[in-house]
Amino acid sequence: MSPAGDLGPLEVRIARKSVTNAAGQPVEVLAHLAFRLAAGEVGALIGPSGCGKSTCMRIVAGLDARFEGAVARPPGPLAMVFQEPRLLPWRSVEDNIRLAAPAVDEAELASLLKPLGLAEHRAHFPGELSLGLARRVALARAFAVRPALLLLDEPFVSLDGPLARALERELVALIGRRPVITLLVTHDVGEATRLADRIFVLSPRPATVLGEIRVERPRETISPAEARSIEDQVEALRGAA
Repeated sequence: MSPAGDLGPLEVRIARKSVTNAAGQPVEVLAHLAFRLAAGEVGALIGPSGCGKSTCMRIVAGLDARFEGAVARPPGPLAMVFQEPRLLPWRSVEDNIRLAAPAVDEAELASLLKPLGLAEHRAHFPGELSLGLARRVALARAFAVRPALLLLDEPFVSLDGPLARALERELVALIGRRPVITLLVTHDVGEATRLADRIFVLSPRPATVLGEIRVERPRETISPAEARSIEDQVEALRGAA
């Protein structure tokens, strides 16, 4: 994998994105939405439900080309982790990972499975796993492809607090070992603060970027007072919308 310094940036400029509602009327979802992430940075999109965060993510992933604007992605593989793990139920943990990354060798696979607590589960099938373990498999699969760009669409939603925090720490450790441009969608300001270098606060639909908040690093040293300050900044941007 190329070091983070060799990766190009992610640049997103969406002038307009509309969809057609059930009545056949056009509805503007995104408008004048723009942001940039440099090599190795983690960005978080945070905004109200239904504002268009997941729509933006699909555009960034290249799954939706019906928009006005442009997206410049870093060269190299792209990996995406969805709200649901989306594992093949008839394949083992190891096979689910190898299907996405057939070139992964044993040493690299072990380096992903062990820190995620999956070493003892590599022969298990998704139906034998808890939701937390399945989410870990989805993360391992994403990193196994050695992505230049990692997209995370609320990957920890519906998990209880302690488990979500544990997975966040594991994600931070993986990003630390394998620098990659990462874009996260979340409703949780605390999650964004714990994971992101840049927080992009979105408005209600049609979503635009109300403001950008820089989060100083290292992540592990953010104090409760600093976290509250970031939450206050997010709320101030929302209140000014």
